Amino acid sequence: MDTLSYKTASVNKTTAQKEWILIDAEGKTLGRLATEIAMYLRGKKKPSFTPNVDCGDNVVVINAEKVKLSGKKWDEKVYLRYSGYPGGLKSRTATEMKAKFPTRLVENAVKGMLPKGRLGRDLYRNLYVYAGGEHKHEAQQPKKIEL
Repeated sequence: MDTLSYKTASVNKTTAQKEWILIDAEGKTLGRLATEIAMYLRGKKKPSFTPNVDCGDNVVVINAEKVKLSGKKWDEKVYLRYSGYPGGLKSRTATEMKAKFPTRLVENAVKGMLPKGRLGRDLYRNLYVYAGGEHKHEAQQPKKIEL
């Protein structure tokens, strides 16, 4: 049996085939949308997936302000942040977050689904979220993906 022909091809940063993907978030449920985006960012939909390398695609999300939440989550889902000082815990509901920062709903959901550590931070830099239908990545010719 020839075992030399069964070598696993491991992708590194220079040999990764990165593409640009465009996703329209209009009318999509937030959690289901975020899992798909995280899969593309991580590169899990590629046959050459390597878990310890940034081999995923660059993802552009448009219409982030038109994302949906089910049930009473608009009023009951709370986003917390802490300043580090006593009494410095601040909170916002999903409705307040959408009114002030419409892109952060998608950004926070996707960031929570990426690995923690250096690799996760590198993958997160490949995400571009826009509230409206316009984006500034036309020169990269992103491929539109229907979820």
